[in-house]
Amino acid sequence: MTSEQAVERFLETLWLENGLSDNTLASYRNDLKQFGRWLDAQISCELLQVQRHHLLDYLAFRAGQGAKPSSTARMLSSLRRFYRFAVRQDLLERDPSINLDNPRLPRKLPSILTEKQVEALLAAPDTEDPVEMRDKVMLELMYGSGLRVSELVGLQLGQLSIAQGLVRLDGKGGKERVVPVGEYTLDYLEQFLAMARPVLDPGGSCSALFPSKRGRMMTRQTFWHRVKKYVLQVGVSSPVSPHTLRHAFATHLLNHGADLRVVQMLLGHSNLSTTQIYTHVARQRLKDLHGQYHPRA
Repeated sequence: MTSEQAVERFLETLWLENGLSDNTLASYRNDLKQFGRWLDAQISCELLQVQRHHLLDYLAFRAGQGAKPSSTARMLSSLRRFYRFAVRQDLLERDPSINLDNPRLPRKLPSILTEKQVEALLAAPDTEDPVEMRDKVMLELMYGSGLRVSELVGLQLGQLSIAQGLVRLDGKGGKERVVPVGEYTLDYLEQFLAMARPVLDPGGSCSALFPSKRGRMMTRQTFWHRVKKYVLQVGVSSPVSPHTLRHAFATHLLNHGADLRVVQMLLGHSNLSTTQIYTHVARQRLKDLHGQYHPRA
């Protein structure tokens, strides 16, 4: 079996066994292709001929090129998974990625908006315009229910229950979860479905809850451009990412006393350790308030 065939079988197995999304599979493919091109250019070697020192040389090459530690760590995770698969499939006798250390990553806290900044952002769209009404509802839903960008743009009409105030999500790894939708967001959703959505999808052919101007499912990139538009409009100077409102959702819940396990369930995190980063943000907020207002701080 060639290395190219092994990569395709590896990706098919990930899709069948783990239900990984197209975006995640594309990331694995890209990481393996980049390493394969480097091997071919540097030592005329294929993926299935790699030894441990080749991987070390590649890590050194990436460091010399200024690659971010987080990018290298993700790439190394892809290679490890591929080589474990190759050993299980008897394509290799030994896993060359065993005992390779991950690059040390600085602890990075997510960018968080204050509650006032979020209020300004949510109020920015003009609800008289169908496109901006759609944007308004998407922003409300992302902040009010903690959705990922991919979950938000991929949301189908059948996944929303107005009557029960719930939305059913297909999260990472095909894991389904159900999250509540607040009454405020539900009111806007009902207005959107009655007035704005029929304008965006006049033929009723799009199954996505939030269609684009052309009546198709919106891309993550399009939504991100829309968010940036409103960020500039309201003059938010804090760094904003596609997941900023999701981060704000988690942090503001914890600031108001929510249980960490509940936040974990709402976010759809498999491990509590992933959610615990928000406790550091909330703790920093408490320290800032203490330092600002306490006379003996």
